[in-house]
Amino acid sequence: MKAAGITAQVIILNHPGQISAGYAPLLECHMAHTECKFAELKEEIDHCSGKKLEDGSKFLKSGDAAIIDMVPGKLICIESFSDYPLLGHFAVCDMRQTVAVGVIKAEGQKTAGAGKVTNLCRKLRGLNEYYP
Repeated sequence: MKAAGITAQVIILNHPGQISAGYAPLLECHMAHTECKFAELKEEIDHCSGKKLEDGSKFLKSGDAAIIDMVPGKLICIESFSDYPLLGHFAVCDMRQTVAVGVIKAEGQKTAGAGKVTNLCRKLRGLNEYYP
């Protein structure tokens, strides 16, 4: 689906400072590279168990995991990790290094002009049948 907004679970790997709402890194999701904005930090979670630690945290630092809302700079073809694992993971890059990794929990669909399914999406969906 073409996404207008993304709800994702991210783990911050290596960032020298703090990440707060409004942070705008580069999102690399399969073959798509686009700028995205962290619109809202919904909740901070334990990266091992997945249990909620704090609701609506103000910032994240290295080693933290959270559920966030992201808004991509342009429309990208993604799927949630539970539906298609090959299309459901991404990396967040900034300062020429990988800052965070994550999986897509849910995608907000663009209603007007949904568009067509690209060849890359078709191929990756086909691979998902062979590699569950």
